[in-house]
Amino acid sequence: MQLREMDEQDCLAFLAGHTRGHLACQGDQYPYIVPIHYAYEKDRIFIFSMPGLKVDLLRANAPACVQVEEFGENRTWKSVLVQGTSDELTDTPARHDERIHAWSLLQKQPFWWEPGSLALNSESEGSPAPSIFFGISIDMVSGRQVV
Repeated sequence: MQLREMDEQDCLAFLAGHTRGHLACQGDQYPYIVPIHYAYEKDRIFIFSMPGLKVDLLRANAPACVQVEEFGENRTWKSVLVQGTSDELTDTPARHDERIHAWSLLQKQPFWWEPGSLALNSESEGSPAPSIFFGISIDMVSGRQVV
């Protein structure tokens, strides 16, 4: 078994071939990390959420990190880390096309709205919460693999 660095092209191809990972953002005292479904296109990652701590933190602090992993047979694995800048695709006429594009990429995946749409112990039947989309521009990508 050997640990190897992945080059940028391999990292981006890996991101394009997956749809689930973990988003880390800056909390007040500690980092905050949550599972996400994402869509990757042209050096950008798109995510969906409902209102909550993740959205509050991304709005307050643009730096974000996404980690995607895969475990294979015989203890092999790959892990890619994206460091970038988040940008909310607000529900405004100026960002309408970007929001629709993010939605169109995400909706190609089964259950793309989970876990971002689930609320803890929520059974209220009030008006639905707004859908929130973010784009994360990739500033740096790195990866490692065991082969």
